[in-house]
Amino acid sequence: MSTSPARIVIIGAGQAGGQAAYSLRLGGFVGAITIIGDEPQPPYQRPPLSKAYLKGELDADRLFLKPVEYYPEHGVDLLTGVAATRIDLDAHTVELSSGAAVGWDKLVIATGSRPRRLSLEGAGLAGILELRTLDDVDRLKAVAHPDARLVVVGAGYIGLEAAAVATQLGLKVTVLEAMPQVLSRVAGPEIGQFYNRIHRSAGVDVRTGARLVGFEGVGQVTGVRMEDGEVIPADAVLVGVGVLPNMELASDAGLICGNGIVVDDQMRTSQPDVYAIGDVAWRPLVHYGREGRLESVHNAIEGGKIVAASILGAPPPALDVPWFWSDQYDLKLQTAGLWTGADERIMRGDPQSRSFAVFYLKEGRVIAVDSVNSAPEYLVGKKLVAAQATVAPGELADKSISMKDIGARALS
Repeated sequence: MSTSPARIVIIGAGQAGGQAAYSLRLGGFVGAITIIGDEPQPPYQRPPLSKAYLKGELDADRLFLKPVEYYPEHGVDLLTGVAATRIDLDAHTVELSSGAAVGWDKLVIATGSRPRRLSLEGAGLAGILELRTLDDVDRLKAVAHPDARLVVVGAGYIGLEAAAVATQLGLKVTVLEAMPQVLSRVAGPEIGQFYNRIHRSAGVDVRTGARLVGFEGVGQVTGVRMEDGEVIPADAVLVGVGVLPNMELASDAGLICGNGIVVDDQMRTSQPDVYAIGDVAWRPLVHYGREGRLESVHNAIEGGKIVAASILGAPPPALDVPWFWSDQYDLKLQTAGLWTGADERIMRGDPQSRSFAVFYLKEGRVIAVDSVNSAPEYLVGKKLVAAQATVAPGELADKSISMKDIGARALS
């Protein structure tokens, strides 16, 4: 193992930043580690925010990635409630909103992403919410009482998960999606059609191809104004129309950025002592021969492990295929791979049974799978994606052939 640096600073106390610190200590790093987080909490899981935490099934401390005692016990200086304001590459320092500065030998940028905001009339009214942090969910929970009217703008994972929970809590929910189907950015049409039907059958007013032009209200939002003049009444509005990478610190410091901070396969930026991981990193996607950003738990965990190995001079971890999941009602959607670019889609099972999968093929090779309440399809499908395996479409569609047998033949 190569000589380790004495001081590592991690900007960002999310899952990626936390994982980097844990992996460094696990790998034997004995120098100073400082984590800088602008939220008051220690690193915590974000996926449950729009699921179990919003529903009231989890307390905040159960979201924490490690108990609060972990950090002092392992010599990790966790600075919460303070923001990094400037990176000085020449001086190897990070300036903080408190006025202090922290020196580093290696710097890890894990600043994540922020919700994209709508620049529409009335967008600054109280009651127009986003869902990214614990505090965001607490604001939503404060208005989530039975019969309250919630309008959700955007039908991606976050929007639909929140819509499902709100409906189960007794709210009257309307979902507005500009695209022709829900989940259009993350899944194929069969999945979108299925979830469209599921939400409508649960009482959600799902409107695709929706065009909103502004918000009504004096101080507090009272409605959403549509292009055709209709005003949809609202006690609260949740906006979930995608995210933007928090790359301004890096860009201002002179690091190469595009749609994220550009990194190599070791998560190194254009400055060799600086790394970027998590949502903010524009990284090689080795299974697809291209680069991109990934907004996922998988990416945060993997990035933290890669950067720790790189800093320590240790062998890199095996790279997993991208994976994602979404819990809505009694349905678990599990995804492995990236479906964009598929030239064939194979349905396995019947959506009416609420247990099925869609396989995405490109030139005969499996590049992604979406499974709904179908663990075998997901688990074997993930291996097929990793191997870019060739499988006959007829076999994938035939439920009489087990996924175990399909995997054994395709991966032998």
